[in-house]
Amino acid sequence: MPFQLTEEQEMFRKSLRNFLEEKVAPKAAGIDKSDEFPGDIYKTLSEIGVQAVFFPEEYGGSGGDLLTCCLTTEEICRVSGTMAVLTGPPLSLASAAFRLAGTHEQKTRYLPKLASGEWIYAIAITEPDAGSDVSAIRTTAVLKGDHYILNGTKRFHSIGDQADVTTVYAKTDMSKGTKGISTFIVEKGAPGRIISKKEEMMGIRGIASCEVIFEDCRIPGENLLGKEGDGFKDVMYTLDESRPIVAAMGVGLAQGALDYAVSYAKQRVQFGKPICEFQGIQFMLADMATQIEASRYLVYRAAHIALNRDKESIMLASMAKYFSSDMAMKVTTDAVQVLGGYGYTNDYPVERMMRDAKCFQIFEGTNQIQRVVVARSLLK
Repeated sequence: MPFQLTEEQEMFRKSLRNFLEEKVAPKAAGIDKSDEFPGDIYKTLSEIGVQAVFFPEEYGGSGGDLLTCCLTTEEICRVSGTMAVLTGPPLSLASAAFRLAGTHEQKTRYLPKLASGEWIYAIAITEPDAGSDVSAIRTTAVLKGDHYILNGTKRFHSIGDQADVTTVYAKTDMSKGTKGISTFIVEKGAPGRIISKKEEMMGIRGIASCEVIFEDCRIPGENLLGKEGDGFKDVMYTLDESRPIVAAMGVGLAQGALDYAVSYAKQRVQFGKPICEFQGIQFMLADMATQIEASRYLVYRAAHIALNRDKESIMLASMAKYFSSDMAMKVTTDAVQVLGGYGYTNDYPVERMMRDAKCFQIFEGTNQIQRVVVARSLLK
């Protein structure tokens, strides 16, 4: 099934790319080096409505469909993996979570501020002993009067120390396994929410990946998102919708690496001619371009049908996520090879891109877990 972007989408992509090349690309290396949250750039993106793309118009967004959200994330990741991680996945997860389970009051309170970029959103699922196995989470939430009391620890909590609002997944009934998991909205400053440490990551630096401890953290009863016991089901739905966004990051990152490798190969002279004239380099570049285009098609296809929430859409979302991120790892590694010794230094962006690509194979469900999802869909 062919995909033809609308004229509006093509114009949006072009204007966004021009903006990102001018405002974000020159700062990408600095973000990686400092490992500090790039709040100024996040604000700059909000000024042109990037965050708004992910949210419905009735709550302050611009109502972009999932394909437009993928295009947005792809273009951002082409110049900065960090800025893509700070925008695409969390905003798509926030939008999906509140659309799926939020009350009108919850949507009215949170979505306009997230869409404007005034507030930052994060999601807290992973724990020291619960990564891919969400059913193993031990964080608890007990209703006492009109408040829930949260206790537990979350790991790899991206943007944890910056988030104004976080959806936290905790067990309201330890005896029911996944059916005992519920979702809670926790705002910055909630009593008993403690940032204990910040991780130093290999790549995607600047996202403030933290450990968060909840010690008798009191949150109002109305901050339950959805129904008690629906948390696991709801987060699986939201992740299915978010995975094409993650896959789009792989496409964007790889495209940025290819663009740089092509430019370098045209300029680098060895044995009296540009290295792009050597067949060995040409074949590498050709394979990189082909792999990117194949991934892009799969991502757009997954985005096109994601909201169907059926067997095919779930399978394609997982396919796109693991195929695209594996592709990004290979393409960025090949880009380093094209640059040779220079590619292995941090003077050139492909080294950073290769480190960033590794993250995409791990977060939002490892690629091994995505293959399990695909296999189960085939064998049902």
